[in-house]
This record gives sequence, C-alpha cells and structure tokens, in this order.
Amino acid sequence: MENAVAEKTRQALTPVIERLGFEVVDVEYVKKSDGMNLTVYIYIPRGVTIDDCETVHNAVNPVIDELNPTDDKPYIFNISSPGLDRPFKTQRDFERNYGKEVEIKLYAPLRGKKFYEGVLVEKTENTVKISTPSGDENIELTRVVFVRPLVKFE
Repeated sequence: MENAVAEKTRQALTPVIERLGFEVVDVEYVKKSDGMNLTVYIYIPRGVTIDDCETVHNAVNPVIDELNPTDDKPYIFNISSPGLDRPFKTQRDFERNYGKEVEIKLYAPLRGKKFYEGVLVEKTENTVKISTPSGDENIELTRVVFVRPLVKFE
C-alpha cells in the first residue's frame, strides 16, 4: 500500500511541482512516531528554502486533497528538501554529483571494507565508479546499500 500511495502522489504532483521550477526527487509514505507521513522531496540547484516548501505545499494542496491518495486514512503531508546527506535515488541525482565526494556503504565487505569514500566518476546501469587516492573503484550496485554526498564538518 505504501508504495502505491507514494507512486500515485508522485504521478499527480510532479507536473505541478515542475511548473514551479522544482524537481521531485522522491516521494515517501512511511510510518513515523506521529503516524503515517506522506513526504515529497523537492530539489532546485540553488537549494530549497522553507519558503520554497511553503510555496510548493500551497500549490499542491488542492491537488492532493482531490487525489485522496490514502482513501481517507489519516496522514501528515510534508514538502521537504532532500537534505545534505540524502542517498542518491535517481540517475539525475548521480549525474548532478559527478566530480563531488561521496560515501558508499556496502551490504558486505569488498576487499575488507564496507565503506568507501571518493570522488564520484560515473554511475552505469550496474556499477558506480569512484576515484580514491589508491585508484578507481568500480562497485556493483547489487552490493550497495547507499551512495550519498560526503558531508564534512570542520
């Protein structure tokens, strides 16, 4: 049910959100401590502000009300920025981050390591390639839990 609600919402809201100049990067319908949450994550190159979230929320609210994606089951509706360390989900996420530092977590160790850090070079249908100080690493996507930006705090 969760995936059906998220996909139905994505299909209905994406055209409205794109007309406003934003990209829909993900839609989630998940249970949290406060109940079911339907969250639409939006992106724009300059960064998403709280005002952007409010603008998008106001624009899509009538559409979501008419859509009734949960068939009258209660939920909390959110519009959100993807966040600094959100895992990449789409090919566009990867392409946007070519040349930037990333971290990769694996399900099981590869050459003794479950975590890799490096500069994102390429993502193909089956692999992700990063450049590390010790050379390039091509990692099969079936081994990957997530790839996300490497956030460093100084």
